[in-house]
Amino acid sequence: MADLPSAAVIRIAKANGAECVGSDGTKVLIEKAEEYIGNLIKEATKLATHAGRKTLKEEDIDLAAQIFK
Repeated sequence: MADLPSAAVIRIAKANGAECVGSDGTKVLIEKAEEYIGNLIKEATKLATHAGRKTLKEEDIDLAAQIFK
């Protein structure tokens, strides 16, 4: 089951140029976004652990995002 709300995903898609998003497209967008976020969190967690912290900070997430560009 997806955790991201479809209405939010559709709003983001429309704000970035999509005129309309079908239900199948919304489903795939949600799956891909959640996969990306999961991978981002895993990498950010490694960075925070390496720094001796349990709390993810902005810098951990920013560095992790650079890896996935």
